Amino acid sequence: MEEGEVVLGVLGCPAFPADQGHEPGAIFYGVRGEGAFRKSLGGGDPVSISTDQHSRPEEVRFCESVESAHAAHDVHAEISGELGITAPPFRMDSQAKYAAVASGMASIYLRLPRSESYREKIWDHAAGAVIVIEAGGRVTDFSGAPLGFSAGRTLADNVGIVATNGPLHDRVLEAIQAVRSGG
Repeated sequence: MEEGEVVLGVLGCPAFPADQGHEPGAIFYGVRGEGAFRKSLGGGDPVSISTDQHSRPEEVRFCESVESAHAAHDVHAEISGELGITAPPFRMDSQAKYAAVASGMASIYLRLPRSESYREKIWDHAAGAVIVIEAGGRVTDFSGAPLGFSAGRTLADNVGIVATNGPLHDRVLEAIQAVRSGG
């Protein structure tokens, strides 16, 4: 972090699923202004990664935590339904969900904690956020505000996390607003 801005993020994902000719397990990293990359744990050179460019929600998958105690799966399902997403959620643990969005395995990552008073820890989201952004995506809270990594140990001014491929971000925020306002 430099002056409250994340400039480098690294995610170690030893159990990350194999995809697009990659072996399971990888290190993902993003450098502000330089892009996002995947390096296989099996060796080889890093490869540039980018988000998918899907703009139709019915074509995409969203990811969320495996544990329903960690996130409001019911609210995520309502948002997914509002968007018209038909694929089941891609459930995985850890912040590897950011890697899934950054590498195009999923188009949306939603995380709304079950408790309104809970605030996310910055160390759980800083690395993933810069990786998604550098891969071409967007990351905000549920209201569309940027994540505030300079407010201390938590994202004190943010509620929820939305990471997307970019083209879908505004539609996801509209769906969140529709669900939160009751229709």
